[in-house]
Amino acid sequence: MAPTLKAGDRVLITRHRMPAPGDVVVTWHPTASGRRLIKRLITIDASGLWIEGDNPDASTDSRQLGALPLNLLIGVVVARV
Repeated sequence: MAPTLKAGDRVLITRHRMPAPGDVVVTWHPTASGRRLIKRLITIDASGLWIEGDNPDASTDSRQLGALPLNLLIGVVVARV
């Protein structure tokens, strides 16, 4: 998520609201068990969450993975700590 977040940054999330386009979200990776993704939400609709990293050249996101099911959403980032 560079330049927004850097390696080692910690984030605070909430699980108590639905994300809106533009929010940074944390999701479970759809194919790598136990791995999390932190990306910007582009759209959310019946097909799922479309997420993209802020650095497209170095990001694994919906451009490779497709839309993620809503049940993979962990939460919405509310702060960097």
